[in-house]
Amino acid sequence: MPSELKIQAEQHGPMEFTATDGVHEVTMDYPLPSSDGDPRGMTPLRLLLASLAGCSGSSVAALLRRDGQPVTGVEVTARGRRRDEHPTVITSIDLEFVVRGPVDPARVEHALRLSEAQICPVWAMLKAGTPISSRFSVVGD
Repeated sequence: MPSELKIQAEQHGPMEFTATDGVHEVTMDYPLPSSDGDPRGMTPLRLLLASLAGCSGSSVAALLRRDGQPVTGVEVTARGRRRDEHPTVITSIDLEFVVRGPVDPARVEHALRLSEAQICPVWAMLKAGTPISSRFSVVGD
């Protein structure tokens, strides 16, 4: 039986919204050119990239640990290219993983493929409509 995920978003400023699942909150903002002050949160598209980075990074880390690899940390940089025309969708994404610890690069490659194909739901959803490339480096401790 499918489960339901529920988020409620409430407006707090011209383009500022706070979204909650009832336990955690995140603020999104999309400052208008005429607005004064700093944005109060990430834009929704940046938050989408953050979701992909967090999902793929945590799945790679979990897969490496399950595989007995001595991973001490994973960093993910997600870069998205946007169209200039509206809607200004992301047209391609590049993921760069830095895996820390004396891990086997072949096992990192395997973990990346599993994350993309089976583990990370954000990656699975986005890759259907947006090309996503990935690469990694290993930094031994």
